[in-house]
Amino acid sequence: MNLQQLRYVVATAEHRTMTDAARSLYIAQPALSRAIRDLERELGMTLFARSGRGVVVTAQGRRVVKLAREALDAVREIEALATHSHTTGAELRIASTPSLEPGLAGRLLPAYVAEHPGIRVHIVRCDGRESVVSAVREQRADLGLTDLPVPTDLISHPLERQEIVLISPPGLDLPDPIPMNRLNGMRLVLPSPGSPRRKEFDAIFATYGVRPIPAIESDERARWLPAVRDGKASLLWYRGMAEQATRAGLVVRSLDPSVRKIIAIVHARKRLPAMAQDFLTLAEGGSAA
Repeated sequence: MNLQQLRYVVATAEHRTMTDAARSLYIAQPALSRAIRDLERELGMTLFARSGRGVVVTAQGRRVVKLAREALDAVREIEALATHSHTTGAELRIASTPSLEPGLAGRLLPAYVAEHPGIRVHIVRCDGRESVVSAVREQRADLGLTDLPVPTDLISHPLERQEIVLISPPGLDLPDPIPMNRLNGMRLVLPSPGSPRRKEFDAIFATYGVRPIPAIESDERARWLPAVRDGKASLLWYRGMAEQATRAGLVVRSLDPSVRKIIAIVHARKRLPAMAQDFLTLAEGGSAA
């Protein structure tokens, strides 16, 4: 048994399908299936059982998966000994959504780099919460900065509650703050119907009994501010985007009553490298916005 086989076992257990596990490992699905079968023959036990289109971990497999995670964590901890010495070349990878990146780059990163000048910090830019979760799960990022909720296989450390604001084209006759009932019939840019983000907005609208008009429904965030700038609709988004919106000539208004979402740092359920733990400690003592 080798480290590669341990990674295959852990990835298969986390993704629950051979196809998704193979994709996360950047290998072909038949190659992963063959490697798992070879390992099962080597160990003389069945680790995974088919269930519909996916797989489930067997009772024996659960013990193997637990030990595999511990072994991989131990390897990463050994590797972290070198990175914690703050030698040139160590890199901390943090996944972030576009709306939270200004706070990350503007406040947290300068403070961290000042304390750890030998650590390079790489921001893994993600389209949204789901992309942040994928980056952390697939080990493309050590930490993720996103709003909650996230799946329970990740650990979250709440940092703050960030305000949701209304971003509109100039020239609209609206008060600031704007009462929630004024959203009724307003043309808004919204995420795609049925998406997790859209369901959260729909829940907010239902709470306050308002029915905005979906002018644009898209998960492509690059389209959102241009649509507002073109006068097609307004947009509900985080206060962290206010500076960018203002530079684009748009108007930012608070909501009444205020609506806020919890922002958190998230990571996999494993022992963090020392440099990631240092960043988490700093963040929990500061603010992401």
